[in-house]
Amino acid sequence: MASDNKKHTVTHETIKRLDHAHLWHPFTPMQLWFEDDPVVIVSATGHDLIDDNGTHYLDGVSSLWCNVHGHNRPELNAAITNQLQQVAHTTLLGLTNVPAVLLAERLSSLVPAGLTRVFYSDAGATAVEAALKMALQFWQLSGRPSKTRFGSLVDAYHGDTLGAVGVGYADTFHRFYRTVLPDTLRLTPPHLLRWRNHLSQTEALEQAIAEATLNISEQADTLAAIIVEPLMQGAAGMWPHQPTYLRALRDITKKTNVLLIADEVATGFGRTGSMFACEQADITPDLLCLAKGITGGYLPLAATVATDEIHAAFLGSPQEGKTFFHGHTYTGNPLACAAALASLDLFISDQTLEKLGPKIANLTQQLDHHIRPLPHVADVRQCGVMIGIELAADTKTRTPYETSERMGAQVCLEARHRGVIIRPLGDVVVLMPPLSIHHSEIDRLMSVVRDAIVAVTSGDRT
Repeated sequence: MASDNKKHTVTHETIKRLDHAHLWHPFTPMQLWFEDDPVVIVSATGHDLIDDNGTHYLDGVSSLWCNVHGHNRPELNAAITNQLQQVAHTTLLGLTNVPAVLLAERLSSLVPAGLTRVFYSDAGATAVEAALKMALQFWQLSGRPSKTRFGSLVDAYHGDTLGAVGVGYADTFHRFYRTVLPDTLRLTPPHLLRWRNHLSQTEALEQAIAEATLNISEQADTLAAIIVEPLMQGAAGMWPHQPTYLRALRDITKKTNVLLIADEVATGFGRTGSMFACEQADITPDLLCLAKGITGGYLPLAATVATDEIHAAFLGSPQEGKTFFHGHTYTGNPLACAAALASLDLFISDQTLEKLGPKIANLTQQLDHHIRPLPHVADVRQCGVMIGIELAADTKTRTPYETSERMGAQVCLEARHRGVIIRPLGDVVVLMPPLSIHHSEIDRLMSVVRDAIVAVTSGDRT
């Protein structure tokens, strides 16, 4: 029988029925999902997502923090299509491919100086897993077998695979796995000291640095590495810290012979205003984790970038057993690497970083004028285009809403009704638009977010 090449139209009700019957959505209370009518995205253009009814939604969170240059960019489409005509996938185990090699060279020229060796995987968590294993094996190969522990910031988030959970514990997400997680040093970041102890920013910074200095120094013999999200802890609730704190962590780890892992999965590729957040502290970590924006938000790809010193420890004859026995089926996928190369080209041709400053300033100004004054906004936190708006029942006492009220989720739902897609982290409303967003779209984003917060907190919804 000849194949039927006609385009079939699937109705909304069919998709809804099949979704509810078969899909398990991430970070989604599924019982509530079954009670809802899903938004079915069928296409996208520019900074808009389009559903099966033809409704346009401004993508206010970059399709989970990864879209950089907008949707349906001809240059990215062409790069993937051209590569597809050559080879879609081939393993890096015993072979190599052109896009993977060219991208590795390109990344090495962009990341902080001294990071030269690129190890590919497919997601932020897998980039972190590779970094953790590299750090552990590095010390084993270097004759320091006692260095088997990690340190991270309180409430850090580094992904959802078990190793990443071990260094990035968040009780809401990970309490069911607590019994199998490793003993990890938890460092208190400046923001926690500031709010819990009612300290000034300077006092909180000084105490955080003092705590890190003491604890890392005392436990250096057992610590393989400290891992940190530079400048902004994302899933913890969008909590920023100063470049000074990051520089201090780098100085401490160097003095104590502990590796520093920078998890720039969320902060990399322009999100904080520079290509990489580490640049703002003028540091080079020993290992750098990249993902999300690496392909412009088009295909899954991640990279763990290491120094030559770390890589050299793994060199030797096969009989010596130094090989890094770690990898993934789609490591260095040519389609994804081709998309990443095209994305990096767009950073240049679009002058993405050069145009970003005025957009960040516009966001800051509108947050100050239209969001901060709202009676139920307890705090606004921003680093570049990464923004968290914290809601509270009483902002003076910082009394949160009852969990059952799901205020953050309700604000995001209200914004969706008004044509903007944003996401909550509890009662923190997250905004993270594509870097290529236009000023008129920033105006629309902020206007809708303001109106959604007012509507939900006042009980006057659409």
